[in-house]
Amino acid sequence: MRKSANRLSKDVVITNELGLHARSAARIAKLAQNGKSKIWIIKDGAKADATSIIDILTLVCEKGSKITLKIDDQSDLEILNDLVQLVESGFGE
Repeated sequence: MRKSANRLSKDVVITNELGLHARSAARIAKLAQNGKSKIWIIKDGAKADATSIIDILTLVCEKGSKITLKIDDQSDLEILNDLVQLVESGFGE
């Protein structure tokens, strides 16, 4: 995990066959909405608000895509870890 100032991030790979689709984006957004500050998903330099299903879907993350999950405040570290686990588990699919 990288840390710079109060920002924390973690790189993960999309593992489920369907990639990051509407149902999985909704699960991410639901978790991210519990954050005290902004939570981001970054793919190939494009940045999406993790609380927005539409923003997440614009990243077009297929199976094998490498993404970075990023929080703006250390107080959201538990949410970051939950998001990493969600992605690494293939969204339970």
